[in-house]
Amino acid sequence: MKFAQVWITKVTDKNKTGQCVYDIAVRPDGQKLYVAAGGKILLYNTSTGIFDKAVKAHKEFIYCLAASKDGQKLASGGSDKTVIVWNLELVGLLKFTLGDNVQCLAFNPITHHLLSCSSTDIGLWLGEQSSVTRHRITSRATCCSWTSDGHYFAVGMFNGNISIRTKNCDEKVKIERPGGQPVWTLSWNPSKDHSDVLAVCDWNQKLSFYQPSGRQVGKERTLGYDACFLDYFLNGEYMIIGGSNKQVLLYSKEGAVLFPIGQAGSAWVMTAKLTPDQIHFVTGTQDGTLAYYEISFNTVHGLYRDRYAYRDHMTDVIVQHLLTDEKVRIKCKDLVKKIAVYKHKLAVQLPDRVVVYEIDSDDLNDMMYRQQEKIPLNYDCSLLVVCSTRIILCQERKLLCFAFNGEKEREWDMESHIRYIKVVGGPVDHEVLLVGLKNGQVVSVLVDNPFPSVILRQQNAIRCLDVSANNSKLAVVDENYCLLVYDVRTKELLFQEPQATSVTWNSHCDDMLCYSFGGHIHIKAANFPVHTQKHPGYVVGYTGSKIFCLYASSMHTIDVPQSTPMLQYLERKMFKEAYMIACLGVTENDWRILGLEALEGLDYDTAKKAFIRIRDLRFLELIHSIEERIKQGANDTTIFQAEIFSYEGKFQEAAKLYKKAGIPSRAVEMYTDLREFDLAKEFMMETETQDVKQFMTKQADWCKTTNDPTAAIAMYAAAGEYLKAIEIMGENGWIDKLVDMVHQLDSSNQEALILCAVWLKRLGQYMQAAIVYEKLKDMTSLVRLYVEGHHWDEAFNIVKNETKFKDEVYLPYATWLVENDRFNEAQEALIKGGRQHEALNILRRLAENAITENRFSDASYYHWLLAKSCLDAANKISGGKDSEMRQLISAFKSYYRSAEVYHIYHSIQRFTDQPFTYRHPEALFNMALFLTHLDTKPSKKYRGVSKVAVLYTLAKQGKALGAYKLARHAYEQLQALTIPQRFQESIDLGSVTIRSKPYQDKEDLLPLCYRCSATNPLLKSHGNCCINCKQPFVLSFVSFEVLPVVEFFLQDDISDDEAVRLIKSGGPVHKKADDWKESNTGGTQVLTLESIANTNIDDSIDPFTNKLLEFEEGGDFVPVKVDREILKCLPKNEVIIKRWGHRTGNQYYKVLLSEVPITLCKECQQMFHTDDYEMHSLTKKCCPFCRTPVGTN
Repeated sequence: MKFAQVWITKVTDKNKTGQCVYDIAVRPDGQKLYVAAGGKILLYNTSTGIFDKAVKAHKEFIYCLAASKDGQKLASGGSDKTVIVWNLELVGLLKFTLGDNVQCLAFNPITHHLLSCSSTDIGLWLGEQSSVTRHRITSRATCCSWTSDGHYFAVGMFNGNISIRTKNCDEKVKIERPGGQPVWTLSWNPSKDHSDVLAVCDWNQKLSFYQPSGRQVGKERTLGYDACFLDYFLNGEYMIIGGSNKQVLLYSKEGAVLFPIGQAGSAWVMTAKLTPDQIHFVTGTQDGTLAYYEISFNTVHGLYRDRYAYRDHMTDVIVQHLLTDEKVRIKCKDLVKKIAVYKHKLAVQLPDRVVVYEIDSDDLNDMMYRQQEKIPLNYDCSLLVVCSTRIILCQERKLLCFAFNGEKEREWDMESHIRYIKVVGGPVDHEVLLVGLKNGQVVSVLVDNPFPSVILRQQNAIRCLDVSANNSKLAVVDENYCLLVYDVRTKELLFQEPQATSVTWNSHCDDMLCYSFGGHIHIKAANFPVHTQKHPGYVVGYTGSKIFCLYASSMHTIDVPQSTPMLQYLERKMFKEAYMIACLGVTENDWRILGLEALEGLDYDTAKKAFIRIRDLRFLELIHSIEERIKQGANDTTIFQAEIFSYEGKFQEAAKLYKKAGIPSRAVEMYTDLREFDLAKEFMMETETQDVKQFMTKQADWCKTTNDPTAAIAMYAAAGEYLKAIEIMGENGWIDKLVDMVHQLDSSNQEALILCAVWLKRLGQYMQAAIVYEKLKDMTSLVRLYVEGHHWDEAFNIVKNETKFKDEVYLPYATWLVENDRFNEAQEALIKGGRQHEALNILRRLAENAITENRFSDASYYHWLLAKSCLDAANKISGGKDSEMRQLISAFKSYYRSAEVYHIYHSIQRFTDQPFTYRHPEALFNMALFLTHLDTKPSKKYRGVSKVAVLYTLAKQGKALGAYKLARHAYEQLQALTIPQRFQESIDLGSVTIRSKPYQDKEDLLPLCYRCSATNPLLKSHGNCCINCKQPFVLSFVSFEVLPVVEFFLQDDISDDEAVRLIKSGGPVHKKADDWKESNTGGTQVLTLESIANTNIDDSIDPFTNKLLEFEEGGDFVPVKVDREILKCLPKNEVIIKRWGHRTGNQYYKVLLSEVPITLCKECQQMFHTDDYEMHSLTKKCCPFCRTPVGTN
């Protein structure tokens, strides 16, 4: 950053006394300056400072000026309470007054309305009207500013407050700032990206930033002086502030001080304004000094190979990968003074420290820099260098070396001023620096060695230098712009160019360098002539085929094909060197030229590498063939030359050489491959070749490739190549030709017939393919054909006669049924195929997958199917297999219980994991209670069933229904478990709130035992049975309420058939008492239930009821056993029989409340409240548990 004073003048009165410059306005075109001094407006030429004229504007002092953005108007205001609107030639247009001294003015940047503020009020002139709208204010206004979109303006007050108002002057926000110090200047950021930021300076010497909402952003900065003005650059990145510090300072948009850019001597700087070009500004001081300055921003950057870092907005560093063009911004929030880059290191010098960044990964394209070290150094330096573990600062003749911990390690004192410094690489902690001095020396410095060594001395000062890739050559540009290239070892001058401004070696090639001069870049390879290309700027890097050129403060990447230097090497038959140049970047055609030239020069290795680059397999095969024959001792160059001619397309010359070498058959083969059959026939006649069949085959191949398949088929058939003919028929879908071919071929030509069958099968002609297999008498393939085509009836017909194919039919058939969700039929198919075990395995896998995927309803259904399969198998077992039968019955009971558990858990899982559930709270409560009772028994663990989910549901629904005691128990149980994060907050809250509830359960929820009429607690230690008589409760498998039924057992000498017969011939059917009789006795109406009125109390106690009462309270469970007499007395409509089959027997239940309708599913033997069952049947058309359709149940 530099600034220079362009002109300076002094504003004086008639007595030559300096007058205070209160304000300045710059015309939008930047040509004129308007200066407020005393009661006059002075007009100056901006570029020269020449005084133009003065206009007596106000009776007293002018405090403020403002120019409209459209360049049409100027406004002035002062201590005479007057505001005057002028045109740009200072001709008055309008004049109005305010209530007190006019302190500040501002034009709306969009509508050009004029805002004027005094000590007592705010005036708003709308431009098209002569009247002015005034609004009272509570404190003296000191400054004002419009937003860039013109929607709002801010007014700073003497009491320290800020008022943000709409363009109609309605107050939106009032910012009351602590301290109450006057706000003397403020301004909105003019950039569209940052237009919502208001910068404020007060006389507490603070700089603050606010949003339109009134919220402060960023941190408050201490200025150290009283600010009199603040003006933003148009891009919003910088601002200038000054006042009692008697100078103008440049600040970043965040408020970080950057540079002093103007001095005012001993007087306060009262005002300063930027010109529209943003590179000049003008200042006015208390003693009348008017000065005009020019600002220039210099470039701060660093480069290492393909990484370029440069300063942006004075406080940011942008690192650019020159090959990928990827950029990353590092916000330093302070003035960036110097930048250095080396490998994965980046060093940034700030005013009081050096920050070192690094990249952790080894990825060459990684751009994720992180801060590694912060070194507290406050040194001014001309150059900065970073190495692996050190930084080096250059101060005129000295180099200072610091470790990353801030410790100074060593210092090198050179013989002359340092002009250029470069890190050329080296091992970690042993890097080498090349230093160019003003006296013409080039010095090599090892960072771990205190003694530098001079490697070159010349007469003129060093301007730029670079060393080649293997450190063998040194290129230097001196102060006379002369380029000199030296051999580092011998100090011999290798090359000299009188015009060069910068030079760099190619980092991939030791013999190639690039230098720039006069808007051109020049590339030189070895001792060949220089290649020139037009491009302005300074060349600073050269990697492969990319040249990095610095022009107009930006880096440009230029792709330079290396065709010219490669061709220069080829002219001298230097194939190895040409290949190295080509590797830097040439076109595909250049690679081909290199390969052909090397092949003709018998450099097979270089030719192979060139053709690999362009993936030319033809020439690679040729080179490989030649090399193999050379290894075997062949050295006939005529044949090699003929092959090269043929590959290059010189076929006539190749044929002549083949004939000359005595192998005309190679010419025939070549012309046949080229489909030049006439020329091939000439050579066949000369050689008297009789292999007509081979020739016809090749001609058929040609017909096939020229899209003439019909001719190709005929030629293949004539040559006896039936397989190729069939392939063409199949590829074209010619079914008729395939059928004809089947009829033509006899059964001895099996390979061709099988191929016909394969193509017919692919084309969907299974019956025609079947004819082929029948012709071949290949029953195995025929069966597989029917199976693959899903022609199951034909396959079953074969199985009837050939039982050995049973496995090959029934197993695929079952798999097909499973894929189509026909599981029952799949089981039957597997059973027919003798695969009972596989039938069960299918269901097991389906059940396990359903559990894994949290499809618990499907898991329940599959377990039911498994239970049913085991039960059916047990009922089919004949006598003498008691062990197998017991295993199947045990498996049935296990699967049946699992089906019940997963059926219940499906609803609980939906309640815990989904936002809505169709289950009533009572049903969810009963389900969770059932599973909780199941967990009290020593039984197996059910995979996928979460105890946390069960207890959580029980606690939540119990609390909602009034079962507070049970809910508290559930919450206590949950505290001992590992709770998922999604439940943790709800469970913790519930555990606390439940303690505010009474420690008891609602009586309506307590279950009643229908055997002993005992009221049971909700949670029972013995499981889901009565605590008094131990009778198990029977639940409805929809609502899971206790059903009024009691299970009873038969005496040992009564069979199931006899029991069913006795029950059917038993007592009378009890109907539901629903007949009421109304009577009038003595003027009183009486309603009587006839069934109760006619009931004999003695008859109500039947033998079955007596059996119910045969138990010991609190003792072991005593089942209800009935004899034949009792069975005869039981009403048949009050007995429910679960029929499991003859191997497992029946289960009998007595309905104790006949008015409660109960439905039994005949398939799964589950009991339901009839209303629940019918509701589910209407919606789902099936049983709630086993999914059996209603019509079949």
